[in-house]
Amino acid sequence: MSGETAETLAVTGNEATAEAMRQIDPDVVCAYPITPQTEVVQLYAQMVADGKVTSEFVTVESEHSAMSAVIGSAAGGARTMTATSSQGLALMWELLYVASSYRLPIVMTTVNRALSGPINIHCDHSDSMGARDSGWIQLYGENHQQAYDNCLQAVRIAEHMDVRTPVMHMYDGYVISGAIGPLVMLPDRKAKDFIGPFRAVNPLLDPKRPVTIGPFDGLHGWYFEHKVSQNRAMDRALRVIQDVADEYAELTGRHYGLLDPYRLDDAEIAIIVAGSTAGTTRMIVDKLRARGVKAGMARLRVFRPFPHAAYAKALEHVKVVGVMDRADSGPWAVPCSWRCARPSTTATLGHRSCRSCTDWEAGTSSPTTSNRRSPCSSKRRGARSRLPSSAAIST
Repeated sequence: MSGETAETLAVTGNEATAEAMRQIDPDVVCAYPITPQTEVVQLYAQMVADGKVTSEFVTVESEHSAMSAVIGSAAGGARTMTATSSQGLALMWELLYVASSYRLPIVMTTVNRALSGPINIHCDHSDSMGARDSGWIQLYGENHQQAYDNCLQAVRIAEHMDVRTPVMHMYDGYVISGAIGPLVMLPDRKAKDFIGPFRAVNPLLDPKRPVTIGPFDGLHGWYFEHKVSQNRAMDRALRVIQDVADEYAELTGRHYGLLDPYRLDDAEIAIIVAGSTAGTTRMIVDKLRARGVKAGMARLRVFRPFPHAAYAKALEHVKVVGVMDRADSGPWAVPCSWRCARPSTTATLGHRSCRSCTDWEAGTSSPTTSNRRSPCSSKRRGARSRLPSSAAIST
């Protein structure tokens, strides 16, 4: 870390993100305002108008159009960013899959807000959790500093040649987006050096190397080849996310991992949380420790790709694990709980599986089926698997 002493600013989470975007200075920003994200693009639009950045700011008529525009921009060979929340992310839904399947290194700020209905402009994680399987890398921040840091790191992760996959980074609506908190920024030059120059890969606008983006792929056997390629990029992303975080720590002294453990080393009980909840949870852990209870916490940072091995290692000695979700997927499962459940009840792919699937995913048994399919997926369509008890699932 450099010997410079940086100034601590008092800003909203949205201002922190807008400042990160200013230092990134992407070629194109396409966005549509929606509470509580509006301030991000409003501030950035003002920076464009004031000549503080060189970005082309594209105003559109909806979030669906915003994602369409960033896909076109990124495919054309431009470093591209956008931002949204809640219903805006939902309106982008079909195009999220397009962006990830084209392997476009788009970075999107998602300010978490509950999906309607009934209408609610405050924070839960139902918007980004609903998009968890769209092929985007997902980073969750806790506070103003992490909103800034994750935004800078997201660019490096998305554009890495082993990844080339879009990234959305999240922070909580209002609690972080609209409230004022501390921020220590990198000097502009150091931020730009960390981000580095943009390298376009097979851009549409290169007349010397004509390419086709998004052709019909349904009859010629290549669809799943492309899906396998996406999955392998996601696997590689875990290493890249950590490498980028380690490099960032050398620059700033702020360390990030795939998850953020707190007093877990000797914990007997632990809770997993996401977002701004972590600050309050640390206080509760400390209070429990003062009473002699060996409590600990893990804050979720990377949700896609999910770092199974990191959680298994961090929680291997813990007797009881609770998961605090801020998204409801119905009466039988919620996203984080389902993903973080102990391996003996839930396979690592996150589906409700029979025990033989769990053993297969853990590598303790081999299926007799071909092509490494799990036992559940090899059963005849419509056949029922043996399911673990609901009590075991909720443990």
